[in-house]
Amino acid sequence: MGLKTALFAEHQRLGARMVDFAGWLMPLHYGSQIQEHQRVRQDAGMFDVSHMQAVDVAGAQAVDFLRYILANDVTKLNHGKALYTCMLNANGGVIDDLIVYHQPAGFRLVLNADCIDKDFAWLQQQAQAFQVELSRQDLTILAVQGHHARAKTLPLLPKAIQAQAADLDYFFSTAVTEGWCVARTGYTGEDGFEVMLPNTQASAFFQALLKAGVAPCGLGARDSLRLEAGMNLYGLDMDEQHSPLVSGLAWTVAFKPDNRNFMGRGALEQQKQQLEQKFVGVLLTERGVLRHGQNLLQGNEIVGEITSGGFSPTLNHSIGLARVLNEIDACEVDIRGKRYPIKIVKIPFVRNGQSCLSL
Repeated sequence: MGLKTALFAEHQRLGARMVDFAGWLMPLHYGSQIQEHQRVRQDAGMFDVSHMQAVDVAGAQAVDFLRYILANDVTKLNHGKALYTCMLNANGGVIDDLIVYHQPAGFRLVLNADCIDKDFAWLQQQAQAFQVELSRQDLTILAVQGHHARAKTLPLLPKAIQAQAADLDYFFSTAVTEGWCVARTGYTGEDGFEVMLPNTQASAFFQALLKAGVAPCGLGARDSLRLEAGMNLYGLDMDEQHSPLVSGLAWTVAFKPDNRNFMGRGALEQQKQQLEQKFVGVLLTERGVLRHGQNLLQGNEIVGEITSGGFSPTLNHSIGLARVLNEIDACEVDIRGKRYPIKIVKIPFVRNGQSCLSL
């Protein structure tokens, strides 16, 4: 039996198709992945992402610790600000990508579901050299996303946190209040909130959102939305063998100041001098579906690989992210032994519900 979130009974009641994801039983969809995708683009949808985990970091050397283990620099953060970053190994490979939130009592990291135990063990190992305390938080995390997401969510939050949440700028969070923390972040390319709250209050909040017209959405729509937005997925687009520099995430690495010694810096400094690959968007205009692991070819030479792909409901074409040789501006994809021309395009594919491409 897989692990269950506090909302498992709600998903069952709504007839969700449940699947195993990183050891958790999670909703794939509630009937139609495409309809759920479109509800987020046009109105508001919610995702149970409680299989992810918050880890709080506190102590006298919390800043020093995070400046060492994260590729981005937490000194950029003022109160409430959030930062997207990668946690690297000594070779510059990505152990995980995560968001770190600045809180009055320290910092909160939100880790990916399939990396939680590995990440926490790594954090504990590195923390031995610092005066820090790490604590795992057992919380429900609901992502409410879409054009009307914030308006529908705000009246349902505890009164003690409503004013803070209403005033949030993008990529800021409220302080933890009565066990709740609201962040204006997300993984869909749309505006909205990610709400962390006590498990005991999860069902009531979920039901209130349903009554307010927020559609329940599963992992399938979450993946197609993040792909349209050009957002990486750990384990496909980057992993411990691939650095941020070859995964479209160079912008998440803070090389300044020069004297900050973060994990993996030496390897990245070397890699910068000899990068042979770039990270791009790809579009298939013919029928077919792009998937992770498909080869990209130019003549008889393999020049790249699809890292993640799928059907885009907004564009009505298959799209993907890919790692290709620097000089490549046109190539073909091998789908089950047949070759199809693809377009190399800029990321993202969709912004604010509208195509960024000229089709």
